[in-house]
Amino acid sequence: MLRLTEIKLPLGHHESELHAAILKRLGISADELISHAVFKRGVDARKSHAILYTYTLDVAVRNEAAILARFNNDPHIKISPDTRYHFVAQAPKNLTSRPIVVGMGPAGLFAGLLLAQMGFRPLILERGKAVRERTKDTWGLWRQGVLNPESNVQFGEGGAGTFSDGKLYSQIKDPRYLSRKVLEEFVKAGAPEEILYESHPHIGTFKLVGMVEKMRATIQSLGGEIRFESRVDDIEIENGAVTGVVLASGERIATDHLVLAVGHSARDTFEMIHRRGIYIEAKPFSIGFRIEHPQSLIDRARYGKNAGNPQLGAADYKLVHHASNGRSVYSFCMCPGGTVVAATSEPGRVVTNGMSQYSRNERNANSGIVVGITPEQDYPGDPLAGVEFQRRWESRAFELGGGTYQAPGQLVGDFLAGRPSTKFGEVLPSYTPGVHLTDLSTALPDYAIDAIREALPAFAKQIKGFDLADAVLTGVETRTSSPIRIKRNKDDYQSINTRSLYPAGEGAGYAGGILSAAVDGIEVAEAVALSMMRSNS
Repeated sequence: MLRLTEIKLPLGHHESELHAAILKRLGISADELISHAVFKRGVDARKSHAILYTYTLDVAVRNEAAILARFNNDPHIKISPDTRYHFVAQAPKNLTSRPIVVGMGPAGLFAGLLLAQMGFRPLILERGKAVRERTKDTWGLWRQGVLNPESNVQFGEGGAGTFSDGKLYSQIKDPRYLSRKVLEEFVKAGAPEEILYESHPHIGTFKLVGMVEKMRATIQSLGGEIRFESRVDDIEIENGAVTGVVLASGERIATDHLVLAVGHSARDTFEMIHRRGIYIEAKPFSIGFRIEHPQSLIDRARYGKNAGNPQLGAADYKLVHHASNGRSVYSFCMCPGGTVVAATSEPGRVVTNGMSQYSRNERNANSGIVVGITPEQDYPGDPLAGVEFQRRWESRAFELGGGTYQAPGQLVGDFLAGRPSTKFGEVLPSYTPGVHLTDLSTALPDYAIDAIREALPAFAKQIKGFDLADAVLTGVETRTSSPIRIKRNKDDYQSINTRSLYPAGEGAGYAGGILSAAVDGIEVAEAVALSMMRSNS
């Protein structure tokens, strides 16, 4: 097979035009082309009046060697790489122990799935509930202002990514095409096949719920065990190695291979492992607000006359501004046609995030507008100082919102002018339990407020109308990524000072989103499998 890249065609083209473009690129006749398949398809919207599809194709041809020799120096015509997944191990029949996976977000889910597929019968411990019960609890906060600290947007089957835009793309280096394995497993679980080739695939919450359930059933059918409402309150360590875990119920479970995939909001777990002497360090993350615009405004700015074209769907954006005070401001987790959601996991605190359904057909577009912060500059000292930093501003947001889990909000025009907002304009916020209009100038540190005030007009030069006076800011976005890193070895993925402990995913500081966390879960599962094979030999 040959891999062809940078094949560009206009919107609305027919399959015959794609066929003709392949023949033209290779300089061959129709009878020399055996077949073709789309590996990746993206949208080039740099010229809104002439938007193009950009294809990467795998093509089977007659006389492949001759054609390849003819295009020897063409970087866009190469041999197709092998993107199939190859298991690194298969558990022996006399296996005497089983690995434990803590957490069932994307990293824990894929670590458990891979271990089950290799025959290692993992035990997965999830502090929250099964995904449908968890969904009911999450709606309890959104609709009634009632928070369940153990079952919410952050905790439960599927992890935080279940209530998000369901984005399935990442900028991680992926020489083994592990992301392809992730996407293929999602398709097996019910995701639309288009995620295999769209350059910016997404799924949305409703589809993710059913997929997670099917993946759970697959793990169980392969001998894995899953226990919900099973919070790990302690890790037992002897002679520098993990020997078991202790649950909140007091039950002890022995293991010599522990995958810790707890997510970026497992603050009590972070505190526990720090007490246990497991090495952690503070890491950078970002803080800011959610911003909401009419989706139609974003569509017009990005797609011009093509706005509303069903082939394009709701437009997104990605923005960065380097402020004069040295801070970087950028858009985060942009959700086209989505909603702003309540994402706290602790009483007396307000946290925002964004979510979309597969259709992306809600009235507003939203994204985080966040400012990068670092431990050296903003929360020095203790490795857990970033957690306390987050809590401080989440508590302040709860206070500014009126103390009822309503979020504090302000119109962009008022925010830029430095005056409190008193009524909404054309943009009605989507956040539930509701938005309490106020002055956000004390909702974040001064340097963050100054940087965001500078960034919004700058972003308007790229997205016309981005500084719309009636656009709504909602606070606060604090959980962009984990505030800590559980440092691990590069070769065997074990904690640098605690053997048999395998930190994984976003909570451990090694991922940022569904796809990268899932890929990290696969790599950790492979390391566990190889270690178990060595100890069993």
